[in-house]
Amino acid sequence: MNRNWAMVFIAGLFEIAWVIGLKHSHHLWDWTGTIIAILISMDLLIRASSKLPVGTTYAVFTGIGTTGTVITEMLVFGEPFSITKLLLILLLIAGVVGLKMVTAGKKSEEVQ
Repeated sequence: MNRNWAMVFIAGLFEIAWVIGLKHSHHLWDWTGTIIAILISMDLLIRASSKLPVGTTYAVFTGIGTTGTVITEMLVFGEPFSITKLLLILLLIAGVVGLKMVTAGKKSEEVQ
C-alpha cells in the first residue's frame, strides 16, 4: 500500500469518528472533536485524491466509513445486529476491495 492509499484509509477512520460524533455529540468539546475529525478526514481525502483515481478513492473512503460506522454502532452503541446487515456489510467490503483491485495498474494509480 503506498502513501496515498494509506491517507485514504486514515481519512476513512476519521470519517467513522465524525459520523459517530454527529449522532452522539451533546457538548461543545464533543462538537469540537467532531469538527476536527471532519477537517482531518477531508484534508487527507483531498490530498490523496490529487494523486489517485477520484472515483476509486471516494468509493474506498466511503466504504471504510460506512462499514466502520455500522460495525462500531453495533459493537459499542448497541445498534441491533442482524445477519442481513452483516451480509450487506460483507458485500460492501467485497465491492470496495474489488474496485481497488481492478483499478488499472501503476500508470492510472498515480496521476502524472
